[in-house]
Amino acid sequence: MKKSALGDPLLSKVTKSLILALTFCVPVYCLSEESKRGQVTNLEIPRFVSLKVNEANVRRGPSLSHKIDWIYKRQNMPLEIYAEYENWRRVRDFEGFGGWIHYTLLSGVRYVLIKNELQEIRLLPSKDAQVIAKIPQHNIAALDKCIREWCKIADDGYKGWVLKSEIWGVYESELKD
Repeated sequence: MKKSALGDPLLSKVTKSLILALTFCVPVYCLSEESKRGQVTNLEIPRFVSLKVNEANVRRGPSLSHKIDWIYKRQNMPLEIYAEYENWRRVRDFEGFGGWIHYTLLSGVRYVLIKNELQEIRLLPSKDAQVIAKIPQHNIAALDKCIREWCKIADDGYKGWVLKSEIWGVYESELKD
């Protein structure tokens, strides 16, 4: 069996893509661990945003000439921006998949994704507080505020508290008024 330019023929396409991305990474595409601010917006990197539209193309690189790898089809879906280049933002979803999206398709309005099968929403930020609703897994809820371990969310007319560990779209140490 002929070896590829990357060596072992058993490397998966994903592994090869990752190796290529790391090997040919243009400095503006990459972020060092020390980077805390985007080179374009001067906003924190990484940060959570949401999808502003019902449908958005996710590309391999930051231009319209790059191939479309994904099409996100859920308005308000939370995404994490982890790089910037001109008018493009490199994002990933709750499963770790993503790519480059034009900044006009993203919003700073915050939403979270429910991780658990039937997530209990509580009246107060306490494990002993009354359960006021149960929300299905992968529902998208509006993020209201966050304290140390809890976030207040709104979904389907219900507003209440959930543990940060039970949602995706907020950082563990994040506080939000």
